[in-house]
Amino acid sequence: MTETNYLSKEKFDELTEELEHLKTVRRREIAEQLEYARSLGDLSENAEYEEARNLQAATEDRIRVVEEQLAHARIIEYSKGNHVSLGSFVTIQKVGEKDEYTYEIVGSAEANMHEKKISHLSPLGSALMEKKKGDIFTFETPKGGQKYKIINVK
Repeated sequence: MTETNYLSKEKFDELTEELEHLKTVRRREIAEQLEYARSLGDLSENAEYEEARNLQAATEDRIRVVEEQLAHARIIEYSKGNHVSLGSFVTIQKVGEKDEYTYEIVGSAEANMHEKKISHLSPLGSALMEKKKGDIFTFETPKGGQKYKIINVK
């Protein structure tokens, strides 16, 4: 049984577009490269042919991965409730400190700390799920349990 792949509508559209590009444009480009490489003669010592074959294998692998992601995708429905769920923007503050941090809760395929997007399956993400504004919660880090307060949920 394959796990559900939670995606935003934007990420779903991006993957759909990438798949279409790979299946049409990219496959055609690689076929042309292979045809050119074959025209050069001896395939046993033909670096262009070998490179095109490797590119073809990598492209077909990426197509399989994206098809698998889309086949098990479930678009995140943004809830307007006051509980943390997929798609929520959550502002938290470590108890006893002033700095606040805002994160978007996303499916694991979209997690990206540089963009402040955390997976609902990560230690912090799973600790936040179903909590509401004002809740104090603890989650485990390599430095031990950390206590935070939820400042806001959007």
